[in-house]
Amino acid sequence: MRWSIRIATVAGIEVRIHLTFLLLLAFIGISYYSIGGRDAALEGVGFILLLFACVLLHEFGHAIAAKAFGIATPDITLLPIGGVARMQRMPDKPYQELIVALAGPLVNVIIAAVLFIIIGLRLDWTQATNLADPSGSLLAKLAAVNVMLVLFNLIPAFPMDGGRVLRSLLAMVMGHAKATQIAARIGQGLAFVFGFVGLFFNPLLIFIALFVYLGASSENAMAQMKEVSTGARVSDAMVTDLTCLVETDTIDEAVEALLRTSHQEFPVVDRGGRVLGILTRDLMIRALRATGPDTPVVQVMQSCEQVVHPQDHFESAFRLMQENACPALPVVDGSGRLVGLVTTENIGELMMIRSILKDGDRPAWRQARA
Repeated sequence: MRWSIRIATVAGIEVRIHLTFLLLLAFIGISYYSIGGRDAALEGVGFILLLFACVLLHEFGHAIAAKAFGIATPDITLLPIGGVARMQRMPDKPYQELIVALAGPLVNVIIAAVLFIIIGLRLDWTQATNLADPSGSLLAKLAAVNVMLVLFNLIPAFPMDGGRVLRSLLAMVMGHAKATQIAARIGQGLAFVFGFVGLFFNPLLIFIALFVYLGASSENAMAQMKEVSTGARVSDAMVTDLTCLVETDTIDEAVEALLRTSHQEFPVVDRGGRVLGILTRDLMIRALRATGPDTPVVQVMQSCEQVVHPQDHFESAFRLMQENACPALPVVDGSGRLVGLVTTENIGELMMIRSILKDGDRPAWRQARA
């Protein structure tokens, strides 16, 4: 994630914090300082750090459960609104998604239970939920927040865990796409309720409403894309009109290719035609500003070790792009010769066309090539 920095690596998972998280710490420190001075500020910042340690453990719960099903988690990023575990993919089977979704809140349940035992099972909720009061019990507030994290995350709306729990339960009795559509609509409905209530009581609910609505819409779009791509091959989506760069080219020559074509992704090949990487327009412009037009393209390109073949299933190719964060995926024939490129733009065009066509229909140009 952009604007984030790595602070640690645990079990092969990078732990990162977004720069805006530092702004949150500064805000909390200033707020507590204005109430109780330096000691209160240190306590406030310490409380937020403990809180986000609980959030981090929550995300590790998801990551560990996903790993049990062979799904890796490259990194976890802490944001002011919570944590994001970037999994390579979501589980394919509903029961697996259910376990992964519940693993995070279960961690918070355990943390809250331990804290309740420590404080003697007594909790003054008025004191515990007043997080801006420096005089409040630190453990009591932390226990209360963990309970609230469980309740909030189990709201049946994407992108919260509750939305994934609902989708997995529905998917056990109906198709994945239909289950996602129902769960997404419920999430969008709850977003409108949050937004309406926020207009009159708490403006923060408006922000949460926007977050939920966009998350539900994105999840629904991904599921529908997966549905309409069933049965598609890489050859249905690949770009065959290619403009390649060679390893000796510079950014100046790459910019020339960018201006005289409509392409935004360029394969970089060696003298033998083997694909070395992909140079995107964004990488090109960034290098032009930072190091100048004489920079070799091989110093700027994004390495893409994965390749696919024309007859491979499109869904597998799309998953490879997601797992490896590739801007484009080279398509090679049996001899390893580059014959095409799968790009995000062409994926969108394929999805649009297949959603319009009836099941089993193929465009005329594909029928001619079949």
